[in-house]
Amino acid sequence: NTKNPCALQRRGSDSSRTGGGDVLRWVGSSFHYCYIDGIGSVEMAKSNEPIWWSLFSAGGMVAAMTFPILIIITGILIPFGLAGDDPLNFEKISTGISNQLIKLILFTIITLPLFHWAHRFRFTLVDVGLKSMSTLISILCYGGAIAGTIVSAVIFWNI
Repeated sequence: NTKNPCALQRRGSDSSRTGGGDVLRWVGSSFHYCYIDGIGSVEMAKSNEPIWWSLFSAGGMVAAMTFPILIIITGILIPFGLAGDDPLNFEKISTGISNQLIKLILFTIITLPLFHWAHRFRFTLVDVGLKSMSTLISILCYGGAIAGTIVSAVIFWNI
């Protein structure tokens, strides 16, 4: 039966290596895990989890790359007068933020770490023992990150 992906087994494959009831099968140009009892190939459930994981990892990367320098600038250089003459002047900041590229960079620095926080906080609460409220926690955490993204988009649009 060549229509069933599980019916095509690559020569030399050993089903004992995969353990359990799964066998690594050769189908077309790639390998697939198939269940031995003839049901067919095992398909993954559709999930929106990759979207949240990608935002989580992007937010973590942005936070790791930008927050240390922002802490140095705003926590050390500006308070000790090492950042020049009046770096927090309204006119200087307004001129800088009027540039569209600067708005995009600030939007990214603000919003992606919100999704990193949401994902990390969600799984922290679930690990603490609130697994029964996982859906509500997800809605609140990711909803908060989405709300923060919308608020910052509106603010940057109106500047």
